[in-house]
Amino acid sequence: MKDAILRKVGKRSQGGEDMETDLVDESIMLDIAISMSKANFTGKPMPFFPLLLCLAPHEVFEFIVQKLYALRKPKTNIQILQQSVLLKYKYIISFLNEHGKEVYTEVRAAYIDTMNKVLSAHFRAYIQALEKLQLDIATYSDLIGVETRSTGLFSRGREPLKNRSAVFALGERINILKEIDEPALIPHIAEASSRKYPYEVLFRSLHKLLMDTASSEYLFCDDFFGEESIFYEIFAGPFTVIHEHFSTILPNCFDAIGLMLMIRIIHQHQGLNSIKVANRLAVTCSFPSQLVMSRRRIPCLDSYLDKVNISLWPRFKMVFDMHLNSLRNANVKTLWEDDVHPHYVMRRYAEFTASLIHINVEYGDGQLELNLERLRMAVDDLLVKLAKMFPKPKLQTVFLINNYDMTIAVLKEAGPEGGKIQMHFEELLKNNTTIFVEELLLDHFSDLIKFVKTRASEDPTSGSERPITVSEVEPLVKDFASRWKAAIELMHNDVITSFSNFLCGMEILRAALTQLLLYYTRLSDCIKRIVGGSALNKDLVSISSIMYEIRKYSRTF
Repeated sequence: MKDAILRKVGKRSQGGEDMETDLVDESIMLDIAISMSKANFTGKPMPFFPLLLCLAPHEVFEFIVQKLYALRKPKTNIQILQQSVLLKYKYIISFLNEHGKEVYTEVRAAYIDTMNKVLSAHFRAYIQALEKLQLDIATYSDLIGVETRSTGLFSRGREPLKNRSAVFALGERINILKEIDEPALIPHIAEASSRKYPYEVLFRSLHKLLMDTASSEYLFCDDFFGEESIFYEIFAGPFTVIHEHFSTILPNCFDAIGLMLMIRIIHQHQGLNSIKVANRLAVTCSFPSQLVMSRRRIPCLDSYLDKVNISLWPRFKMVFDMHLNSLRNANVKTLWEDDVHPHYVMRRYAEFTASLIHINVEYGDGQLELNLERLRMAVDDLLVKLAKMFPKPKLQTVFLINNYDMTIAVLKEAGPEGGKIQMHFEELLKNNTTIFVEELLLDHFSDLIKFVKTRASEDPTSGSERPITVSEVEPLVKDFASRWKAAIELMHNDVITSFSNFLCGMEILRAALTQLLLYYTRLSDCIKRIVGGSALNKDLVSISSIMYEIRKYSRTF
């Protein structure tokens, strides 16, 4: 092989071949490249340096650039071409860098220009294909505190009704965080099936393609040219294409849940980017020292991912504040409905909050928690204002209980991460349940309760100015004995019709009956201390009878 190369070069040096038209023989260049590779691996001197120096620099340039231009052919598998063809000549590139700087600079510029254009066109075409698959989730009017009727029927005429729930509820959208490293979408296959996707699905797919492409290109540039900086010059084009895409998408994105999912996708990609490159290096490493290097972070996309993250957070905050202000500025009169069941605004709030809590569970984002607390305070205030629109205090309490119970249920469905917000609503539910129990009992046993609270604790033998007498308590005893079962049945019916959640209603009824038992027990104890009170024993309802009735209603749930 060496003799053949010498003869070839000898003819060139003596003018025996046309230096202008005859490009460097590919087989000779390949033989030189292989020999240089072996010499580099063994550490022996490279015998063909003088031979390369004899070749016309422009011929080497033309030979290498011819290989680079193959990257521009449509449907070319760039990674295969890089690995199976170009890498064979990497030691020639290294040689040019040391002994033919001008030629190396031209080769370098040609590669950067080629890959910049190829990858920019590739990502532009992919983005255009993805845009056809986008499912719009939310518009500027899809806010927690906006009246349902004010969004308009015609503006939503083309959107399937099932998509509306995704504005506030997370649902299966959370699965995107479990599919973070799945292959990127193939647009023509997805389009053929007529499927549409929330934007975060397209966002993940685009960044999956970007990570795979960038990782491969980063490693190739480092291996072929020995320069990491080439990567950033190449990807200036693709980054610009993606940035232009985001510049049109983000200003029109009003999907807070989608934005938070994208923030979490970027967070996961920031970890995967380093792992992916490190794993690729680990496969090609031959020495322990190289394996150590492979475990170090190679931040080829860190700067880009940081910029995307920085652009997503302000947009999320803006959309979140739109929801917050929709609650603060809500028109109570137009939102109010003469219905004690859970209000649609409160359901939106519950689903929206549960969604963000679920997404945040593994990240512990203090800023998000602070924003959710502000949102909770706003909805608390609005809910109380809506409750006060009901004319009767009892209806106000029922309305609050129904909404608090529904909110707790939604938060629990999202997982055990409700935290302080869930505890807050559980405390409000407990307090309002106590209030309702008293109101319910006063509707049916007001005289008995008033007596127990004001007189039952007095000692009949204490010589007070107005001691308790049999005549004072006898009407209470006989009234209770004549209608207590009917009153309990009325209470049961009241609870059944008042509360949306049957189990919650039954718990409240049981609490009311237990409280009634306590009141009646105090009345019975008071009668025992009254002079002549034994005369009322025949009219007293036994505690066991009341307990039986409580257990009977307890068995209904």
